[in-house]
Amino acid sequence: MERGKLSVSMMCANLMNIERDVRILEQNGVDYLHVDIMDASFVPNLTLGPDFVNQLRKITNISFDIHLLMDHPSVIIRSMDIREGDIVTIHSECKESIMENVAFIKQKGARFGLALNPDTSIEEVKKYLPYVDVILLMLIVPGFAGSTMIHGMMEKVGETKEYLMASGFDNIEICVDGSVSCERATYMKGLGASIFVGGTAGIFRKGMKLENTIRTFLKSIQ
Repeated sequence: MERGKLSVSMMCANLMNIERDVRILEQNGVDYLHVDIMDASFVPNLTLGPDFVNQLRKITNISFDIHLLMDHPSVIIRSMDIREGDIVTIHSECKESIMENVAFIKQKGARFGLALNPDTSIEEVKKYLPYVDVILLMLIVPGFAGSTMIHGMMEKVGETKEYLMASGFDNIEICVDGSVSCERATYMKGLGASIFVGGTAGIFRKGMKLENTIRTFLKSIQ
């Protein structure tokens, strides 16, 4: 079994020392930098934005995992420096054409991610699966770092994996986002997840060095 991939949440980082933290992430072999962009409409919060993405691009070669929690993501997608190897994820519940955004993302050479809120079933988005590279499962009510995982959501990982395999889409990766601790990551890897968003529960933990939490997390998804 291949090792899982770690996508570190930038909204949980120390933005006053972002370059310092990025260097530590680089040195310790993280796979992606996860950037949440919100609109205060789809979710009741504002976080990072396209200017942050473009500036971050100037200081690192780590691939980006861009997660747009927005009703209308198309304008923001087109204002970012998207590159081959990135993942760009929009929500299945957004108010725009999924396929128009897919076409632009793929044109940039990036992988297309489709996010599902906790109460959205994989069966509701089956028509998009031929175009999807990554399914992102929200394990919490989206919008804020540090939220509590919804009871029973980890089992959705296994259900989603079974559905994808039965439908002939076992090439689609499953990403999990929200209160992902090392222990939970290990369990969900066994259920079929392969990309893990690490935030306050797994990476930016109070009183612990970033180098140590990264190594511990990576070991948990071997």
